[in-house]
Amino acid sequence: MLSEILGGFVVLVIGTTLIPTVANLVVDAQCGGNQNLTDATCNVSGTSSTVVGLTTLFYALAVMTTALAIAAQGLRSSGIV
Repeated sequence: MLSEILGGFVVLVIGTTLIPTVANLVVDAQCGGNQNLTDATCNVSGTSSTVVGLTTLFYALAVMTTALAIAAQGLRSSGIV
């Protein structure tokens, strides 16, 4: 029980620590890190740029959901929930 809750906490801490790195990589993927470039020189544009921009949000939601699922499983196996 305690190991599963601790595992969920570790996933949450490591995942949230990596969010700025993921955000920087998304910006690099969108326009090479230089937002002053025209759309013609960017890697993605239009709708694709919007979808790539949402990658950080989906990553954060996946980290949060995974940590909560691990913690809930630990609590469920101990009989608390």
